[in-house]
Amino acid sequence: MTKNILVKDLVNCMEAWAPKSLAYEWDNVGLQVGNLEKPVEKVMVTLDVLENVVEEAIAEKVDLIIAHHPLLFQPLKQIDTTTPSGKVIQKLLAHQIAVYAAHTNLDITSGGVNDLLAEKLHLQDTDVLIKTGQQKLYKFAVYVPATHAGTLRQSLGDAGVGHIGNYSHCMFKTDGQGSFKPLSGTNPFIGKQGELEEVDEVRIETILTEDQQSLVLQAMKDAHPYEEPAYDLYPLVNKGESVGLGRIGTLTDSMSLRDLCDYVKERLDITALRVIGDLEQTVNKVAVLGGSGKGFIEQAKQKGADVYITGDMTYHDAQDAWQMGLNVIDPGHHVEKVMKQGVKHYLDQNLENDSVKVIVSNANTEPFQFL
Repeated sequence: MTKNILVKDLVNCMEAWAPKSLAYEWDNVGLQVGNLEKPVEKVMVTLDVLENVVEEAIAEKVDLIIAHHPLLFQPLKQIDTTTPSGKVIQKLLAHQIAVYAAHTNLDITSGGVNDLLAEKLHLQDTDVLIKTGQQKLYKFAVYVPATHAGTLRQSLGDAGVGHIGNYSHCMFKTDGQGSFKPLSGTNPFIGKQGELEEVDEVRIETILTEDQQSLVLQAMKDAHPYEEPAYDLYPLVNKGESVGLGRIGTLTDSMSLRDLCDYVKERLDITALRVIGDLEQTVNKVAVLGGSGKGFIEQAKQKGADVYITGDMTYHDAQDAWQMGLNVIDPGHHVEKVMKQGVKHYLDQNLENDSVKVIVSNANTEPFQFL
């Protein structure tokens, strides 16, 4: 019988990829509306939670909306159902649709919004543009009967541990012998109560990040045959992957700023954009930051970018970039819509229960029109 998947299972899956700890302190990520214990059969991924998106979710009989932009950003003082936000909340509650938001944590995490944008533009040799932190690494060691070592290693690897560079499922095993005596009240997998037992066991060692701990321990317990698995977890001096906002890399081929504008419109599926700089200048090194990146002009310049692609440029920030000789392409905030297919692909690949259907919203949430 297939186990029901709950909202909390989707949340755990998302936070294995984009932990809440990566989000900025001012951000409001996580469950916005709903019940973590609610069963889920259909999920819809969207950039924004507007009324037309909720209407689409109702029509599609969606149980959970996963959004990039939080529905609830500022503390609510009242819910007036005659206002746009009040109508949205009322409809969500009436139709028991939960809402979960992954915002700056999805921007920052590896494979998130900014990596998706960099991939769309085929940027090579990418690096973090603005470092916000560094992953803490831990060594995890667990002891398991030799008969179950292969199954446990596979489960741990599938849970995401053992990543070293571009290699996954990196682990080391040592053969040995474990001993134990089951006491009163136990139901041992091997041995009998009151009798000392010796078993051929394997010590499996691997590496994981701080944010993976709870997920990995659960995967270990689910795959381990013992009632009380023995394991060790301790911090490492090794430095983990740098995390942060934006990405910087190089184009497959150098081109003029004018041609790059056309390329950006094609690759990011937009009809118009704004540009600052000499359209005939040849560019190669590109910084990209989804959403509003006007506050990071100097960092893009210091990193050696020929052009900085980001949204929501203001007049004076544009002047600053122009005067410092940094070309800027502003494709708008809405290019973050790349997250819709990105999140769908991630969930399709990582959800253990194939009874959950994941769809992307087709509702338009771009407020601007270009004439």
